[in-house]
Amino acid sequence: MSATLSRLVSLHDAGWDTWDISRGEQARVRERSRTLGIGAVIGWTLLSVIAPGAAHLRTGRRRTGFALLGVYAALLLVAGVRALTADAGFIGRLTSPEWLTGITVGAVVLGLGWFAVIVHSFIVLRPGVLAPRAQVITGVVAGLTAVAVLVPFAWAVNFVTVSQRTLDEVFNAPPDSTEAVKPEDPWNGRDRLNVLLLGGDADDHRVGVRTDSINVASVDIKTGSTVLLSLPRNLENVRFPPGSPMHARFPDGFRLPTGPGGGREDLLFAVWEYADTHPEVFGGRKNQGARTLKETIGYTLGLKVDWYALVNMWGFARLIDAIGGVTLTVDRDVVFGKYNEGLVKAGTRKLGGADAMWFARSRTNSDDFTRMRRQRCVLGALLEQADPATVLARFNRVALATKELLRTDIPRPMLEHLVPIALKVKNAKVNSVQFVPPLINTGYPDWTKIRTVTAKAIRDSVRPKPARAAKASPETSANSTPKAAKKRTPTPATTGGLEGVTGLTDGCGA
Repeated sequence: MSATLSRLVSLHDAGWDTWDISRGEQARVRERSRTLGIGAVIGWTLLSVIAPGAAHLRTGRRRTGFALLGVYAALLLVAGVRALTADAGFIGRLTSPEWLTGITVGAVVLGLGWFAVIVHSFIVLRPGVLAPRAQVITGVVAGLTAVAVLVPFAWAVNFVTVSQRTLDEVFNAPPDSTEAVKPEDPWNGRDRLNVLLLGGDADDHRVGVRTDSINVASVDIKTGSTVLLSLPRNLENVRFPPGSPMHARFPDGFRLPTGPGGGREDLLFAVWEYADTHPEVFGGRKNQGARTLKETIGYTLGLKVDWYALVNMWGFARLIDAIGGVTLTVDRDVVFGKYNEGLVKAGTRKLGGADAMWFARSRTNSDDFTRMRRQRCVLGALLEQADPATVLARFNRVALATKELLRTDIPRPMLEHLVPIALKVKNAKVNSVQFVPPLINTGYPDWTKIRTVTAKAIRDSVRPKPARAAKASPETSANSTPKAAKKRTPTPATTGGLEGVTGLTDGCGA
């Protein structure tokens, strides 16, 4: 080989036609001169992962190499532009069935294409001319590399498939139970969304739905500014909308005879269950609990409730476990269990799902209003700590917990429009109004006051800040920072002095 190459070099100036070797030998010599060693074959194969076409250029296949590099550069450019210009609306569209299906198909095509490029890059490097041992080594490395290239695409397909299956199972309300979604105006003229958020106590050993936690999130569509309106589960003499079947049955308020054990089943938490178990009130129609409670809560607050979302409290515990727990400040020991055998100790610590739920729900040495505050603290902690990175890292567990957790009448087509709103809410101001003593008397509620406080809280949530608050005074501007201002917790003074209005996590400890 070396002798022949030396001969070629010496005859270079004479040209090919003057050589006394055959054209076949010329071709064989040319191919041998291009033969790469084991390190070069492995290196160029690996380089082809991040620069498809590199191996082809190295072996003289310029047209194929530049074509592959051009396609790769175009894909990178499109992805970069899309990432830089993506807005909340684009993220919402990603939840639509059409986009999810398209992403799945695209990931499969790209994954198989990349796999083929790596295999072909290895082939054009001519590993067959290497020694047998080198052929085995380079073949193993190339095979592992090609398989490794498939992994992120396989993960993407799994992610999208699980997402689509979960969304389809959760947002599966019958078409006749919700209003139609108009693409040209999905909000149907609304400027606010009112979503009833419920915590149910259902488990394997308890029949029916009792709404242990009752909140309405009233969200400004443009800004995401939110007022969380909390009603106590033990609200008495609940009024129903005039003209409704429940108003016809209970014109003076929801009152039932006291149960055998002295317990009351005619409080606000029992409205859903009563409606479900008494279809005769609704002319024989079944499963009227959700609709009835939406109408009742809306009438109580003076709002139109658009949709509801019922959270199974123990499904909620599984969701907390799925994200690795939540960090909470427990202001005092919370005892729980049938025999007070459980304890959530005071202090700041990360709680698993079961302890977080007992912290939120325990009635031992506690009243319903304290429980409402603790439930609000758990909700606030989850909103703050369930960041996208954590959710993605534990996605399959989160998806499984969500299917067990949530029941809603939000239409599936509405989801792509709601996602941008949810992203706004996460970064917007959230105030809370709790209708508890001394604001109201749960035994004899002042219904007019409840509606008045609700209306004022919503008006104040969208009212522009006074001009004097926009500019810091000379005395404080030197020590003020935007970050500090952002973390300031709303108080009655900062919310217009409205009684009962606080930040979502006020009173939840440091």
